[in-house]
Amino acid sequence: MNAKNFIAGLATQKHPEFSAGDTIAIHIKIKEGEKERTQIFEGIVMKKKRGGNVASFTVRKVSFGVGVERMFPMQCSNIEKIEVLKRGKVRRAKLFYIRELQGKALRIQDHANQDLTDGPDADAKEAAKVSKAKKGETQEASAAN
Repeated sequence: MNAKNFIAGLATQKHPEFSAGDTIAIHIKIKEGEKERTQIFEGIVMKKKRGGNVASFTVRKVSFGVGVERMFPMQCSNIEKIEVLKRGKVRRAKLFYIRELQGKALRIQDHANQDLTDGPDADAKEAAKVSKAKKGETQEASAAN
């Protein structure tokens, strides 16, 4: 297998669209000796570097009070899948300022038009939307009486 075929094979990986401020979970293949397992790295996307086969993104999470940043190439064979858990509403493309934030200040506002059809709880979120709509209809009807 030559390098061109290898890169072409990696370019066929399809990941969901995400941007800075989104909370994502990256499923990574970890090889320990003979065994191979999947580890999930969940955090906020700090930045995205575009560039075809050399595109990458940086994800930050706080683990046991210590901030951990990790860079991932977009076309990495060790990434099994990427899940978008929450869309964040931010006004910057590079979120380096979140390094100094902690606790409640680190929260990022949810984007109003969330489309998380790829997410793990897509059905539950749809059911919640329907129940909220029904609840609103019953409150309007009772207010009219």
